[in-house]
Amino acid sequence: MFDKIVLASGNAGKLREFSRLFAEQNIEVLPQSQFDTPECPEPYFTFVENALAKARHAAKHSGLPALADDSGICTNALGGAPGVLSARYAGSNPKSDTANNAKLSADLADKNDKSCYYVCVLVFVRHEHDPQPVIAEGIWHGQWQNEAAGEHGFGYDPHFYLPEHGCTAAELDPETKNTISHRGQALQELLRKITALA
Repeated sequence: MFDKIVLASGNAGKLREFSRLFAEQNIEVLPQSQFDTPECPEPYFTFVENALAKARHAAKHSGLPALADDSGICTNALGGAPGVLSARYAGSNPKSDTANNAKLSADLADKNDKSCYYVCVLVFVRHEHDPQPVIAEGIWHGQWQNEAAGEHGFGYDPHFYLPEHGCTAAELDPETKNTISHRGQALQELLRKITALA
């Protein structure tokens, strides 16, 4: 099978999360920075196309199997926006969680429908030209709330209210969040599919 994979991300939090999970399978997760991988363009309108592009790009530069994720928040009232533009919704000079949250609050201010959902798509390729990438998706439903609450999490978490828990994603303890979140769901599905390949 394989004992090393490269993660198509420079995000230290994601590296920790994926490393912990794959350690149980005796698979080491390496950051793409170890292979001087240049940033991959993400020109697509869908999470799956961007994740696939990033996974192939990392596999090409590292010569190893690669894992990529593309994730963001979607709102029903805005036709799915910010979607794949979640990280740079308020612009990217510089990227700012605070600015993104303020923009989304403003854009939803006059909308009755405050429902939103996080999406995470994970793509695993065995090599750059893998004809059968492994794709897993997780979706986490919530409601947008204008006031930020909670110290945990990042991105849109302080505004992502979970009615069934009576709190925002940023108020959940990290262990609970990792189990029920969009990324947690996608990871569990991905591991099932990768284990089935072995």
